[in-house]
Amino acid sequence: MASTSRPNPLEEDDDETEEEVQHFADFTLASSWERFISDIEAICRQWLADGPKNLVEKGAVAMEDSKNLFKVRNDLRSVTKSYCMEFYFRIEDNGNQQAGFGDWNSGLHDLQLCFGVKDFLLIAPQSASGVLLDAPESSKLLSAVAIALSNCASLWPAFVPVHDPSRKAYIGIQNMGTVFTRRFEADLIGSQVPMKLMHLEGLYELFVSKFVYSGVDFSIHNFKVHFMMRLKYQTFTSDEEDEESDMDEYMGDKADTEEHSGSESRNKVNWDDDCPWNEWYSAEDLLKGFELVATWADRTVENTLEMAELENDSPHEAEKWILRPILSPYLGEPSHGKRIGFASQLLCLVEALDASFIAQFMEDFVSVENQSSESLKTSVVIPPPTALDRVIKDLFHQGFKLPDFTKGEHRLSRALKAAPLESLFTQFCLHSLWFGNCNIRAIAFLWVEFVREVRWCWEESQPLPKMPIDGSIDLSTCLINQKLHLLAICIEKKCEMNEEFLDCIGSEEDSSEASDPVEEHHKVDETRNASSEEDLLRKRDSSITEDSSDRLRYEMDTESINSVNQGPTHAIRRGSAGPVGTMMLLKSHERLHAPFTQDPPLMTEDMHEERLQAVEAFGDSLNVPGQLEKDILLSDMSAFKAANPDAVFEDFIRWHSPGDWESSEPETAEESAGSITEDSEDKWPPHGRLSQRMSDQGNLWRKSWNDAPALPADDQKPLLDPNREGEKILHYLETVRPHQLLEQMVCTAFRGSADTLNLTNFGDMKQMTSKLEQLYLIIRSTLGVLQRNNVPDREETVKDLRRLCVVFEHVEKLVTVAASLHRKFLEVPRLAQGIFSDFYGTYDPVIMGINSNDEENKNRTEMEVGSQEVSMRERQVVSHLFSPPSANQSWRKVLSMGNLLNGHEPVLREIIFSTGDDVNNGIHYAAAADVAASGDGRGEEIETHRMYVSGTSNDLRVALSVTSCD
Repeated sequence: MASTSRPNPLEEDDDETEEEVQHFADFTLASSWERFISDIEAICRQWLADGPKNLVEKGAVAMEDSKNLFKVRNDLRSVTKSYCMEFYFRIEDNGNQQAGFGDWNSGLHDLQLCFGVKDFLLIAPQSASGVLLDAPESSKLLSAVAIALSNCASLWPAFVPVHDPSRKAYIGIQNMGTVFTRRFEADLIGSQVPMKLMHLEGLYELFVSKFVYSGVDFSIHNFKVHFMMRLKYQTFTSDEEDEESDMDEYMGDKADTEEHSGSESRNKVNWDDDCPWNEWYSAEDLLKGFELVATWADRTVENTLEMAELENDSPHEAEKWILRPILSPYLGEPSHGKRIGFASQLLCLVEALDASFIAQFMEDFVSVENQSSESLKTSVVIPPPTALDRVIKDLFHQGFKLPDFTKGEHRLSRALKAAPLESLFTQFCLHSLWFGNCNIRAIAFLWVEFVREVRWCWEESQPLPKMPIDGSIDLSTCLINQKLHLLAICIEKKCEMNEEFLDCIGSEEDSSEASDPVEEHHKVDETRNASSEEDLLRKRDSSITEDSSDRLRYEMDTESINSVNQGPTHAIRRGSAGPVGTMMLLKSHERLHAPFTQDPPLMTEDMHEERLQAVEAFGDSLNVPGQLEKDILLSDMSAFKAANPDAVFEDFIRWHSPGDWESSEPETAEESAGSITEDSEDKWPPHGRLSQRMSDQGNLWRKSWNDAPALPADDQKPLLDPNREGEKILHYLETVRPHQLLEQMVCTAFRGSADTLNLTNFGDMKQMTSKLEQLYLIIRSTLGVLQRNNVPDREETVKDLRRLCVVFEHVEKLVTVAASLHRKFLEVPRLAQGIFSDFYGTYDPVIMGINSNDEENKNRTEMEVGSQEVSMRERQVVSHLFSPPSANQSWRKVLSMGNLLNGHEPVLREIIFSTGDDVNNGIHYAAAADVAASGDGRGEEIETHRMYVSGTSNDLRVALSVTSCD
C-alpha cells in the first residue's frame, strides 16, 4: 500500500533555524584586527558619503600652507595602540574638487608633491614621534587600511610614516581598480650624499634603474622619460651680510680691527641712507631677501648626455620664473621696544608724559635735591655733556637759512595742533626722542639747555634759527611754536630799533663835525648822557621803562607839532599813502589822504584767550571794546591826523568807519582819482552827519580823537613792544608746567614723525597713500584730548596713546617695506606694486583699529606673501638682486650642483621623473577616468613609474611610486 508522505513540522522548523544561523553575523567571533578594519571602513564610508563640500561645512581644518587644502581626522584604537587617521582633500574656491596638479607652485602637501596624488589618507600612531619603527607593524597597518578602502570601493591612496621622523620616510598603497595597484615609498639621505647623485645624469640613471635590468649600460641605450625641474635660489639676507662683516673684524688683528671698524662704521652704506628717517635712525630692512624659483616645464629626455647639458643651462633658459620676498619673521607682531624706530621712541615719550605730573617745573627733574625725582634717579639714563652739546649745536648753530616749513606736510597735518616739520620746536621734539632713552630727566636736561640757548639769542639779538621773522602767528600750531614765532619777530624788531638808534647817533656825529668845538663838546656830552640814561632805563623793568620813555617822547613830539601847527594852512602833511578817491575834508578844501598805519599787534593763542576772558568778565559794557582796542585806535587816529593836518573827527569817521557817517547827498558814480573836477569842487563841503552811536555824549572815539597827537606811524610807539613781549615769552618757557610741555611735545613729535614718513618715496603704491591718511585721522582723534587745557582722564589717555604707538609702528613697518621694494625695483615697478599688494593684503594689521586685541597678534610671527611671476623683460633686473657672493660667503660652500645664477648655487633642487605605458581600450580595468587621473593627464597612458627628487648639496630625498598589475 502506497503511503503518502506528510511533511514533518519539526523538520521544517529545523530548516528555517539553519537558514537563519547561516545569515547571522556574529561579531563576537571576529578578531580584534578584523574589528579594527571594520572601524576604518566605517569612518571611510562616512567621509565618502559626506563629500568634500559637506566635510568643509562640518568643520574640516584648512591647512596653513595652502588655502585650498583641508583635512579631517578621527581617532582609532586597536588592542595595543591608538591611531589617528587623517583624510586630506583639496577643493577650489568655488567648492569643486581640484582636477589636477600641473602647477606645483600651488601650495601642495608634502605627500601630494612627492607622489603626485590628490586626496589621500594618512594613518599614524598617537605617540611622541608619530611614526612606526617596526616594519611588520607598518605593513600590517597599511594592509588593514587597504582592505578597508577596498571594501568601500575607494581609490584613495593611504600612507603610513616609518623609521625616524627626521628621515620623512613613508610607505603607501593605492588600489586603482580590479588589477592595478600602486605602491609608494619615500626616504631621505641626511648626509654624505654620493657625488654621483648630486648631478642630473646620476639621478637620471637612478630612476631608469627602477624599471630596466641592472646589467644594462645606460650610456649606450636610450630610455625616454618625462622630466620636470624646479630650482630655488635665495639671496643672502642682510643678517648674513652683517655676520660676514663681523667675521672679518673678528678674524683680523686686534689693533687693525679697531682701526678698520672705525672707518667701516663711517663709510658703511646702509640701505636707507637716502630715506627721510635716516637723519634720526637707520631702520632694519624688513625685506630680508628674495627667493627665486626657476621652473623647467615637462620635457622628454632620452640619455645622460641630455641631462648633463641641462645641468649646464642658465636659469634664464627656464620657462618660468617665480619671485617671492623673504620678510622678517617678526613683522606681524608688535616689537614692544625691541625694534628701534619712531614708534618705539614715541612710546618712551608717552611714558615721560605719564611721569611729568609729579613735578611743578622742569628744573625739578634736573635738581638732585628734588625729592620727587628720587624714584627716577636709578632708572633713567642721562646722556653725557658731549651728546647735549651736539644736539644744541644741531638746533642753533647749523646756519640760519630759513627752511621750507611745508616740507613733508600732509593735507591733514594742520588738523594736528603741533608745529611744522622743519620748525625749531619740532626739531627739538624729534631730537628729544633720541636723547638718552627719552626719559623725563633727559628731556628736562635738554629743555633747560634749550631755553638757555633761546634766552642767549634774545639777549644777544641773534636770529632764532628755524623760525620765520615775519608773517602772522599761526594759531593752528601748538602754543610753544606760537611763542617762538612771536619771539623771533620780537628779536627782529629789536634789531631794527637798535639799527635806527645807531643811525641816529651816526647822523648827529656827522652834523656836529662842522659845528663849533664848544658846541660839539656840549652835544657829545648830552649824547653820552642820553645814551647812558637809555642804557640805565633798558636795564630796569621793561614796562616802566617803555611807558616813561614813550610818555616823554610823546610830550616832546606834541609840543613840536603844536608849534608847527599854529596856523592850519602851514601844516606839514606826513605819513600819507595817497588821496582816497575824490573824498574832501569837511573843514578844508583839500583832498583826504589815507595814512600809513601800524600793523595790528601780533598775539598768540593765550593772549587772545585773555582778551576774551576780559570781555566775558566785563559783560556787555560798551566801554570794554573801546578800552581793549584803544591802542590800535589811537595809533590810527594819530597817523590820520599827521596825514591830514586840517582834518576833524568826522573826516576820520568817514575814512575809518564809513558806516557811521550818514550822507544826505544822492549817491553818484565815484570819480577817478585823477585831478579834481569842477563838479567835485562845486559839491564841497560834503553833506551828512554822524551816526547815533558816534554822536552820543562821552563817546570813546571822540575822546580818543581829542587825546591823539598827530604822529605818523614811523614816529609812534610800536603797538608790539618787543622788549616786554620777549621777556614774557621767555618767562613762559622757563616756567611752563612739565605736563603742559610734554603734552605739546607728544602732539608735535607724532606729527613730525608722521610728516617724516610722508616724505618717503614709495612710488605709485596707493595702499600706502590711503594708509598714511588713515594714520593722520587716527592721530587727530587720539591727540584731541591733549589739545585741551586739562586732561580729563590721565590713565585712559595714556592707554590710548600707547595703542596709538602700536598703530604707528605697523604703519612705519609698511612704509619701510614699501620704500625697500621701490628702491629695489625702480626699473620694474610692476613687480614692486604686485609684491606689496600681496603683502598688504596678507599683513592687513587689525591693530590699525585703536581697540585692537593684542593677543590675536602674538601668533602672527611669520608673514607669507604671494609670489609674482617674472616676465622675460624683468628677468635681468631680478637677476641683479642676486649679487655675486663675496669670498667669505663662497668659501663655506663647495659648488657641487650646476645651473648657477650669478655664482649662486640652488638652495633646493626638485626633479620629477616619470614614465608610462599605454592601456588598451575596452579593458575591464579601472574606470578610464580613474586611470587617466593617476597619470599627468596624458590620455590613456598610465604612469607606471614616478620618482620625485628633492635635495641640496648636503641631503637628498627620493620618493618613488610604482604601478603594477597584481
